[in-house]
Amino acid sequence: MKISVITVCYNSARTIEHALRSVADQDFPLVEHIVIDGASKDDTLAIIGKHGQHVAKLVSERDRGIYDAMNKGVTLATGDVICFLNSDDRYVSSDVLSRVADLMSTHNLEALLGDVAFFREEAPDTVIRRFRSDRFTPARLAWGWMPAHPALFLRREVYERVGPFKTDYRIAGDFEFIVRAFGGAQVPRYRHLPEVLVNMMHGGASTGGLKAKITLNREFLRACRENGIETSMLKLLARYPLKLLELVKR
Repeated sequence: MKISVITVCYNSARTIEHALRSVADQDFPLVEHIVIDGASKDDTLAIIGKHGQHVAKLVSERDRGIYDAMNKGVTLATGDVICFLNSDDRYVSSDVLSRVADLMSTHNLEALLGDVAFFREEAPDTVIRRFRSDRFTPARLAWGWMPAHPALFLRREVYERVGPFKTDYRIAGDFEFIVRAFGGAQVPRYRHLPEVLVNMMHGGASTGGLKAKITLNREFLRACRENGIETSMLKLLARYPLKLLELVKR
C-alpha cells in the first residue's frame, strides 16, 4: 500500500517546515508527499527547497482557491490511500501512516477516521481542543457533524466515485465532499481510530472567528440541500453546545 499525503499551501513560510518534517519523519516507506503551492510570495518555496527533500511532487502556480489546489493534488496522487495535511499541521508521531496502512489493509477499509488536537501557535505543546471523529455518523450530516479532515484517510477509489471538491465553496468544500461520499453511501467500509493522529493549529479558514463561522454554516446548509439532506440552520447550530465538550481542561 502506498499513501499520498497532499499539502496545500500559500505564503506558509512560518509553518510549513513543521509539516514537511512531520511527513519526512514517518517510518512508513511508501509515502508520496505532494505539495501544491498557490504561487507564494514569501519564503515558502525556499523552505521547501531546503527541507523538502522527501517531497515527491511540487506544483507552484496560481489557483482558484484551496479546493482547486486540493483537486490538483488528488489528480497527481498515485497512492492507494489519499490524505491531506495542512501546511500548519503535523502528525503526532512517526508511526501514524504505518498504523493507518496496517489498519486499512487488515480490515479492508475504504476510510479511516482519526482525531485531531488543536493548539495555538504560541503554545504548540498545549492541546486546547480535541476534534473527536467518533461523533460523526452519516445520519448526523444534517446536524453538521463531519470527521476531522486532516485525520481522514480515503482509498483512491472513493475519489474516483465521488468526484472532485467543488471549487465554488470557500471554506466548507471538504464538508460538501464528505456529504457526497458518506451521505451517498459511497464509503460503506470505514472505522474510527479513537486516537489523535494530527496536531492542528487553531485559526485556519474554518476556525478563524465569527465571520468564518457564519460562512461555514451557510455553506454547510447549502451542501446538505444540494445533496438531498434535509436540514436547517437551527439544526446546524445545535451542534455547538456539544462541541464545547471537545475543549480540553488545562
